Amino acid sequence: MGQKIIRFSDLTGKHVEDDGALVRIVVRHHPDLADGPVEIEALAEELSSVAELAIDLVTVELHRPGSDEPETVVMEAGVFDRLAVATPMAEVLRGAKRVPTRSVPEQAPASSAKERVNYASLEHAGRPHKGRTTDAEKHLVQQHLDEVNERLAAEGVRTIDLANADHVTRYGLESLARDLGVMHG
Repeated sequence: MGQKIIRFSDLTGKHVEDDGALVRIVVRHHPDLADGPVEIEALAEELSSVAELAIDLVTVELHRPGSDEPETVVMEAGVFDRLAVATPMAEVLRGAKRVPTRSVPEQAPASSAKERVNYASLEHAGRPHKGRTTDAEKHLVQQHLDEVNERLAAEGVRTIDLANADHVTRYGLESLARDLGVMHG
């Protein structure tokens, strides 16, 4: 007895008649992606406009005084370019001091700092994630809890609950929870 495997596009659900028409897509970063990269497949014809939809991004590291680790921020190139008001950004970059290249290969694994989500930004603070919650993220959540929870709810992600002991501990919200009478201790 034989088996027949019927494949469908993960994007459209369209039946795949020719496996050679499938494109493997690795999703490394997405607001709904909590546990690392995932792989999906789609028909090449479904992805014909992807190059046209791509945006130019800039990745910068902010090395703040008193901070041990740099803060990595990803933004649209046009937004970054507007930060230079006295001289066009292209000119600023041409005249900038070169940074020694690291010994890390150009195609570093997905866990490299270049691709990490910056949870110490209002755009990502409070999202569930593995790993250590930095003081900067805790501070943002403490100062902007309502705003963070509104964003999380709009994204369909769990909100930060002051009645949840894990949330309170993770984001350093003990005094706020006590002040509101939500938790005692």
